[in-house]
Amino acid sequence: MMLPFLLLGLAPLAAAVFQDEVGDIDFHYSLLGLPQPETSFFHKPRSDDKASLLYTLSDLGVLGAVNPSTGDLVWRHQIEADGTGYLRAPFGENWLAAARGNKVQAWNALSGRNIWQVEFQGTVKDLEILELSETSRKDVLALFDEDGITVLRRLHGGLGTVVWEFRENSKDTPLQISNNIANIYVISLHGTPASYNLKVISINTATGSRVDHWTVGTQGDIHAAKDVKFVGANSAAPIVAWATRPSKLSVNVIGTKTKQEFNLHTDAESIQVHAPHLAQSQPHFLVHVQTKADAQGEKSNKGLVFHTDLKTGQINLAYELPSFLGDGAFATSSDGANVYFTQASADESLVVSSDSHAILARWPVKNTSPVQAVSEVIKKPNGEIAMRSAVVTRSDDWTLMRNGERDWTRHEGLSGAVAAVWVEKGEGEDLAKVLAEEAHTNPISAYVHRVKRHLRDLERLPAYLASIPKHLVGNMAGADEGVDTFGFHRIVVVVTRRGRFYGLDSASGKILWTKKWFSSFDSRGILADGDTVTAYGAGGEHAVFNASTGEARSVSIGPSVFGTAVVETDTGKVLLPQPGPPTEDLMVIREGETIKAVRRGQDVWQLRLLPGQKIVDIATPSPNPIASIGRVLGDRRVMYKYLNANSIVLAISKATELTIQLVDSVSGQVLTSQVYSGVDSSVSCTAAENWYACSFFGDRPDGAKGYQLVVSDLYESPEPNNRGPLGDAANFSSLNPIDNPTGVALPWVVSQAYILSQPLTRLSVTQTRQGITTRLLVGYLPDAHGIVGLSRHVIDPRRPVGRDPSATEMEAEGLMRYHPALEIAPQTMLSHERDLLGIAGIEATATLVESTSMLVAYGVDVYVVRVAPSGVFDILGKSFGKATLVATVMALLGGVMFLTPMVHFSPVAFIDHKADNLQVRRKQINMQWGAFL
Repeated sequence: MMLPFLLLGLAPLAAAVFQDEVGDIDFHYSLLGLPQPETSFFHKPRSDDKASLLYTLSDLGVLGAVNPSTGDLVWRHQIEADGTGYLRAPFGENWLAAARGNKVQAWNALSGRNIWQVEFQGTVKDLEILELSETSRKDVLALFDEDGITVLRRLHGGLGTVVWEFRENSKDTPLQISNNIANIYVISLHGTPASYNLKVISINTATGSRVDHWTVGTQGDIHAAKDVKFVGANSAAPIVAWATRPSKLSVNVIGTKTKQEFNLHTDAESIQVHAPHLAQSQPHFLVHVQTKADAQGEKSNKGLVFHTDLKTGQINLAYELPSFLGDGAFATSSDGANVYFTQASADESLVVSSDSHAILARWPVKNTSPVQAVSEVIKKPNGEIAMRSAVVTRSDDWTLMRNGERDWTRHEGLSGAVAAVWVEKGEGEDLAKVLAEEAHTNPISAYVHRVKRHLRDLERLPAYLASIPKHLVGNMAGADEGVDTFGFHRIVVVVTRRGRFYGLDSASGKILWTKKWFSSFDSRGILADGDTVTAYGAGGEHAVFNASTGEARSVSIGPSVFGTAVVETDTGKVLLPQPGPPTEDLMVIREGETIKAVRRGQDVWQLRLLPGQKIVDIATPSPNPIASIGRVLGDRRVMYKYLNANSIVLAISKATELTIQLVDSVSGQVLTSQVYSGVDSSVSCTAAENWYACSFFGDRPDGAKGYQLVVSDLYESPEPNNRGPLGDAANFSSLNPIDNPTGVALPWVVSQAYILSQPLTRLSVTQTRQGITTRLLVGYLPDAHGIVGLSRHVIDPRRPVGRDPSATEMEAEGLMRYHPALEIAPQTMLSHERDLLGIAGIEATATLVESTSMLVAYGVDVYVVRVAPSGVFDILGKSFGKATLVATVMALLGGVMFLTPMVHFSPVAFIDHKADNLQVRRKQINMQWGAFL
C-alpha cells in the first residue's frame, strides 16, 4: 500500500532535461578563454596527419584543441586558474607540453589525455622543447623561480622524470629559456630593480653543467620584465629583443655578447616581434610597429622584416611592408626552411615570404578588427598559396579566416564571467511601473495620464491586428517567438573579468549586444530594475546602462568599493556602494573580516571575528515569494516556519574548524550557530524561505572525511501548532525584546547532514512566481562538470532516522527514510551531457508560469536552462499537437453544421402538419443541440 506514496514522493527527483528539449529550453557557450598569441598555434596531432588542429592555452588557464574546420572543441582541460601559462608542441610529435603555476604536464595532442604531470616548488617562468639533443628523444626544459633561486630542469619527454637540474643562486630574475643547435641558454634580469641588463648563462645540453655566462647591455637598459619583448628558441640564431621606449629596439643574437640598436617610428606606441620556432627555419624575424592614434583616432601599423647572418651574427633590415591604418596583426608560419609572414588588417589579409617583400597572396576581408593572430600557410603543388588564420578581434571574438573568408567565430570574450543578472524583457514591467506612478498621484492627474496612455496604445493597434494571423499560425506550429506568453524571453546580462558586458537572449542564446567599458572588472554587485542595470566593481568601476540595447547612461571610475547593498525606494530598487554617502536605510556591509550595519553613516552593530578567523562565504535568503507560513505534518498539525527576510548566513573558518552562523542583520543577533571540524576545502552556502544549506569537505561522525551537505530548517517552535514566544503577533521587531520570555525570539533548528561522492559548490535555489512549486537546491559539480538539482524532498532534514516514514508522513510531507549517503542520480543533472567548465556562480529567476524557473550558470562557460522542479503542470508540452487539435475541432464543427439541417427537416418533423407543432419540434431539437455544443 505504501508503494504509490513512495513513487509520488520520488516524482520530483526526475528534473533532468528531456532529449527533445536539448537546445530548445537551454543553450551553452562552451568556451576556452581569450587565446594568447604566445600559446596558440596550429599543430599536427600525428606526424603522418595532413590536417592540423588549433591549440591554445588561454588567459583563464584552459588548455584545449579546436577543429579549425568547424570551430568545435575537440578537448579541453582547466590546468590552473591563476598565473602565466606556457604551451609548446615538439615538431613531429603527438604530444604537447604545458606549464602553469608550479606544474608541468604533457598531454596527448589528439585525445587530450594526460601523459604525465610533475610539481615543483616555486613558479614556472618559461617552458621550451629541446628539439636537438644527444638522443633522438625530445625533452622538456622548465625554468623555475624558487624564492630568488633560478632552477632549470630537463624533463624526460615521455616520462616527465628529471634528467638533470641546474641551479643558480645569484638572485637574478629568471625570464626565459633559449636554445640553438649547440647550447641551452637561461636569460635573466641582472642588476637592481628598475635598472637591469641581461644575463645569459650557457648550459651544456647533455649534463646541465654551466658552460659560460655573460651580460648583455649596460645597467639601466631594461627597467622591468615587460621591456623584454621577445626571446627566441629552437632557432639557428635565436634573438632576444628589448625596448625601454617603443621608438628604439635593442636586439642581441643569443650566444654573442653584443647588442644592435634599431630606430623605429618616432610616434611608435607598441612593438611586437614575430619569429619562427624551428631550428631548420631561416633566421628571419618581423617587428610589428604600431603608432599612436592621429587626430582622426587612427593608428598606423608597419611590418619590418630583419635577416640574421649566421656567420657574422649581424642583423640587417631586409624590407618593410606597406603601412596600413586601424587594427591589425602579424603572424609567422614555417614550412621547413621557408618562413612566411602573414598580415591581417580590417581590409585585407596577405602573405609574404621572409626572403622578399613580394606579396605571394592577398585576399580582401570584411567586418574584422584583428588585434592578434596565428596563421598556417600551405604552398600547394601547383604553386598556389593557401592560408588560414585564427584571429582575435577587438570585440574579443576568435575567428578563423580562410583565404580572406570567415569560417567560424567563437565568442571567447564571454568567458571569465564574474557576474550575471536577469532582466525582464517586454512591456509588463513598464506597465507595472506606470500603474504604480499613477497610484501615487491625485485622481485627476492619474485619469488624464491613463487616457493619454490609452491613446498612445491605439497607435499600435493596427500593427497588433496585422500580426494576429502570423502569431496564430506560429503558435500552432510551435515556433512563435514574437509573443513572450510565459516569460521565457528574458535578457541575461553577463559581466566578464576583462570589463566586457554582454546582453544575451535567454531563449536563443543570441548575443544582442556587447560593450567594453573597463580594462578589468571584479564585481561587487549588479542589479536590474526594469530595463536599467547598475553594476559596481571593486576598483570603483560604475556602469548604468540599458539592458535591451547596451546603451550606457553613466560610466565612471571612482573610489574603491568594498561591497554594495540593495535599497527599496518609492521608484524601485537602488544599488548603493559602500563606502558611499550616508543613507537613511540600514546597510549591512563587510569590511575585511568584520560584518557591520550602518545607518546615516553611523555603525548600528558590528560582528568582529576572533583572531585567525575569516569569512569564507555569505548567503542571504532568495527573494522568492513564500506560499505558506507553515508546514502541514502527517497528523494534520502545523509546524510554523521561522521566516526572517533580514537573516544572513555566515561561513567562518579558522584553521580546520568551520562555524556556520545565522545572523539577524537588523540587530546583529546570532540566531543559531553550528561548528564542524576537519574542514579543509572551499565552503558554499545558500538560503531560502526558512532553511539554509552549506557544502564542504570535513570530518564525518564516524571519523572518516568526506564531502558533506548540511541542511537546516528553521521553525518558530519545536512543538506543532505552537507559534512559540511570538504567539499570534502579526508583527515583531528584531530590536525589541518580547515579554515572555525576555529577549529575542530564536528559531528552532532541525539539521541533517548528507554525504556526497564529490564536491558540490556554487549553491543556489530555484525561484518561481508564487513560491508554490517545490524548490531545487542547485549546485555545480566541478569534478563532473555539471549542474545538479536536488529536490527539497531529498535533502529534507526531517527525514526520519532509523525507521521508515509512516503513510501519513509520506502522503503529507513526502518524507523518505534518512540515508547518510546521497547519490547524484543522472536524472538530477540539469546540464545532462553538457560539459560545463569553471562555473563561478548560478543565478535563478522566476517566469510568468508557476511551474518553471530559469537558471544561468556563468564562469568559464555560460549555460542557461529552464527547469520545472514539480513538472510542467501549467503549460502544454512542446510535443502537444495544436494543429491536430484545431483540425479535429473544425472537423466536428463542420459535421455539426452539415447534420443540423438534416435533423431539422427530417420526416419526423413533418408528421404533424400543423405549424405550431413544427415550431415546438424545432425548438426541442435546437435545445438538444445547444446542450451538446
